[in-house]
This record gives sequence, structure tokens and C-alpha cells, in this order.
Amino acid sequence: MGKRQFRLATFNANGIRARLHIILPWLQQNDVDCLCIQETKVQDRDFPAKPFHELGLNVSYKGQKAYNGVAVVSPHIIQAVTFGFRNEMGEPDDEVRLLSCKILDVDVINTYIPQGKALDHPDFQKKLLWFKRLKTLFQNSYDGSERLIWCGDINVAPEPIDVYAPEKKLNHVCFHESVRQAFKQCLDWGLVDCFRLIHPDEPDQYTFYDYRIPKALERRLGWRIDHILATGQLSAHLQDCHIDLEPRRKEKPSDHTFLIADFEI
Repeated sequence: MGKRQFRLATFNANGIRARLHIILPWLQQNDVDCLCIQETKVQDRDFPAKPFHELGLNVSYKGQKAYNGVAVVSPHIIQAVTFGFRNEMGEPDDEVRLLSCKILDVDVINTYIPQGKALDHPDFQKKLLWFKRLKTLFQNSYDGSERLIWCGDINVAPEPIDVYAPEKKLNHVCFHESVRQAFKQCLDWGLVDCFRLIHPDEPDQYTFYDYRIPKALERRLGWRIDHILATGQLSAHLQDCHIDLEPRRKEKPSDHTFLIADFEI
């Protein structure tokens, strides 16, 4: 069997029903094998599956009203779908923050990591624990030889280059040293940051631009907190990884935009 391209994208929609005018045209213009979506903010009975089906796309999802929610969209059969941390006693919102599946013999883990709120808030300790639980999931369910991608809104800017004015963000829940270390410990299991593999030193490359900052996109005041991480088996065949800023320029956009990676499988 010959090699083929496998294209995966990730996007925090910040409300999937409010972002269909962006997502559906984008899917029609971009030939993706898998789109991972976070923060769908809709309970399952109200999820807008029909517009995806009308485009010939399959979709798996789990969400809750007004908060959280994850989904995977693909033109291929979405296999082995699970939600949450599998055989572990979990938190109530685990299943609407973590979707695992297999598409074209590629294992995909789509996550919406808790933001953390504040360093002294219980949610920040929950965030740190999430990374430990994810590493345990990797260790217990995979051996590192798989074609595995972990992606999503991970709510961590790994290095100073990944956020504007980093010297002012040292106590931010998405840049504090403790959360950066927790993220790195997950990667140490055997995952590679695909974007930095292609763009090792390129500054001002961000996936999130805060609504509250006037003209944040034009002023390049952003964060790179959405990531595509791959095992060595896949990252060795990474062809490209880039951020598509055009959706952030659309009318009524999400505060995040699409991150895309191309592999040869």
C-alpha cells in the first residue's frame, strides 16, 4: 500500500453553533482527514450534526450546555471512540473535555484542558493534575510506537516565544512555570511539538487572540496555546504545520483559530 497524506486540524470554536459560518466553509476549502474541535458549548441533543452530514462528513461528540464540549469531524469512519480517561474514576467534566478515537490507523486524542482561572484557584491544581492524568493515559494505553496525535486547546504557552510580552505573564495560569513543566513532562513520554518542529524559532505565531484586547490580531498580541503533538512514528513524517489566521479575521470569529498539520502515513 502506498503512502498518503494525513491532514489533521484543531480548533477551539468557543461555541460550535455560533461558528458554523466559519467551520463549514473552512472544511469545504481544506481537505482534512480529521478536525478536532473544542469548547463546543452544546449538549448532545442540540449538537448541529446535520450540516456536517450534508457535507458527507462523520462526526463524534460529547458536550454540555454552555460549557466545554469536544468533537471530531472526518470524511472517514471514526473508530474506537471513547470519552474521558477510560478505566479511571474521573471528574464530572472529563468526558466533555477528552475524546479519543482512531482515523485511518492514526490514534487521535482531542483535549480541552482546564484553563485554571487563577494560581490560587482550585481549578489550577485541577489543571496540573490533568497533565499527570494524561501522561498516565499515554503510559497505560500506548507504548510510543503508535501513530498517535494529542491535540487541542491545551491552555499552555510552552516557551516565552509563544506569548506576547512573556515577562508580564509569569504568573498567568497559561504561562506559569509549574504548568509549563507539567506540559513538558507529558511531552517527555514521547511526543513532539509539530509546529516548532517546522518553525523552531519563528516569533509572533499565535493561535489565540483575546477578544478583550483591541485589534489583538493586527497588533500580534496573542498566545500559542493550541497544539498538535505527535509520537516519533508520526513526527518523523511531518510535512508541514501552520496556523491559519484567516478564520480569526471573519465576522463573529472564535478567539482561537485553526492549527493544521500534514503527515505522510
